[in-house]
Amino acid sequence: MVPPKNLIETLLQARRIVVFTGAGMSAESGIATFRNTSGDQPDSLWAQFNPQELASPDGWRSNKQRVWAWYEGRRGEVLKTQPHAGHLAIAQLADTLQSVHGQAVHVDVVTQNVDNLHERAGSAHVTHLHGSLFAPRCAACARLGAFASGEPDLKLMHLEPPRCLHCGGYIRPGVVWFGEAMPQEPWRHAEDAVDACHAMLVIGTSGVVWPAAELPINAHRLGKFVAEINPTPSGLAQYLSLQWPSTAAAGLPALLEALKARAA
Repeated sequence: MVPPKNLIETLLQARRIVVFTGAGMSAESGIATFRNTSGDQPDSLWAQFNPQELASPDGWRSNKQRVWAWYEGRRGEVLKTQPHAGHLAIAQLADTLQSVHGQAVHVDVVTQNVDNLHERAGSAHVTHLHGSLFAPRCAACARLGAFASGEPDLKLMHLEPPRCLHCGGYIRPGVVWFGEAMPQEPWRHAEDAVDACHAMLVIGTSGVVWPAAELPINAHRLGKFVAEINPTPSGLAQYLSLQWPSTAAAGLPALLEALKARAA
């Protein structure tokens, strides 16, 4: 697999890069996507439940035990998966480029995913727009919480959430639910990263989830180089500098090797 020449040349000149990832990135590690909602698909997260029953403030208020058990099950599934070669390539991108031209390179990973695969792959600067399965917080005072000891039980349908050590409130999943606003701090950080970048890689996203989809659009409007790496074009086609039809797991390692070849 040969990466597009203009993608290679642009990255070789870039000192700040934003890697923007969506559900397709995690799907290649075997994590089911939120958009796989059809009940006739056995790997669907929503095969037995309406999404609003599990991923909304109303769902939490009506059945905290079910919601907590479901999210703990999701966290357990993530812990059973491994970062794929694409995650690892992203984590190595800054060092690889620095070895080519001898100047420091900063890579910001901005992800819509709530897993921790980027961190486990070794990426140092990761912003989670939609929260994280691994950062629970108190539903009352918003302080960070903690999980119960031991690995999550994937078979439990009801599980009592932990209590906050500060105020006694329930600890809730640290993700953004349907109907909730995106946290402002990660959004500002993502906007700042886009403003400062020289190039943006858009990987595994449909381009239809808002306001996250604004980021590559804003990058385009600012005159940044925006490259999409996706097996099929997303809804962002008109805002792209190029579209490379490849999976992350195959394309990103090939891109990394092409960059390394320039250092040889």
